[in-house]
Amino acid sequence: PAPEPAPVVELKPDYPDRYVVRKGDTLWDIAARFLKDPWMWPQVWHINPEIRNPHLIYPGDVISLHYAGDKPYLALEGAPGEAAPKGIRTVKLKPGARVLPLDAAIDAIPRSALAPFLYRPGIVTKEELDKAPYIISSQEGHLISGPGNTVYATRFGDQSLTVYNVIRVGQEYRDPRTGEFLGYQAVKVADANVTRWGDPVTLILSNSRIEVLDGDYLLPTEKSTLEFSFFPYPPRKPISGDIIAAFNALTQIGQYTVVAIDRGAREGLKQGHILAIYQKGEKVRDPRGEYSTKLIQLPSERAGLLMVFKVYDKVSYALVMEATRPIHIHDEVRTP
Repeated sequence: PAPEPAPVVELKPDYPDRYVVRKGDTLWDIAARFLKDPWMWPQVWHINPEIRNPHLIYPGDVISLHYAGDKPYLALEGAPGEAAPKGIRTVKLKPGARVLPLDAAIDAIPRSALAPFLYRPGIVTKEELDKAPYIISSQEGHLISGPGNTVYATRFGDQSLTVYNVIRVGQEYRDPRTGEFLGYQAVKVADANVTRWGDPVTLILSNSRIEVLDGDYLLPTEKSTLEFSFFPYPPRKPISGDIIAAFNALTQIGQYTVVAIDRGAREGLKQGHILAIYQKGEKVRDPRGEYSTKLIQLPSERAGLLMVFKVYDKVSYALVMEATRPIHIHDEVRTP
């Protein structure tokens, strides 16, 4: 089959000719100032080969808009400085020069919004729970334990790990379209460190968020694989699903809310994928059908964008990057 034509990059009507990067900006924020679809940033970003680490952008850098024929492109203003040590770049900007460490570069997405979700288990299956170790008692025999308390657990197979998350089974996730069971939300309760192997195993609790109960499960601590220097991109194939849960959102879902969607690695989702959010249209009665009970389904309307940052087999966690209208659980997500 013939290759699909490259998507057309559209500038926003009120785009600036140049922008000075500020502390706290993200690459997504800056792209959204220039582009109608911020994820198209890589298609318009001009790399200056004379600048060390040209993909990194720092507070104080100046980004300007240029044209090559009728195609817009964005570039970093400035000229190369003298050779810099490894891990440091020098960018000469008016009125002077400066040397910046790599960790001062801005992130592509807001790190603070994702941090609580990167190192804790998110989704757990029935099969995983059937094999997971669990707490059977505390040293004092209390039903409730907290930081500094010693607890005992059983059903350990692997003795190579000594650090665990104490988790409690939370919300059950199902596909709202088919009813398929997708997994359980794993609610982190505390951290636990093995102090003595045996049967039962002895552990000490720390960083308790709520009380630890007998019967709570123990799962290995997940390692974060998210790089904050990457830029989001759309899936290459059509994907359609629904928002099935939201976190720290009392009523409506807004920008930088973390949500769960009912699609995962099984459907081809990957970390960094962008999906459009569509608010489902209501069913309304025909105003001219006085005696009719027929309802008319109104079309879905685009309500925002989200970025997938943590992928499981059947469920993914995503961050709402844009919200142009109220977003709700069961709103549809699809390839933009």
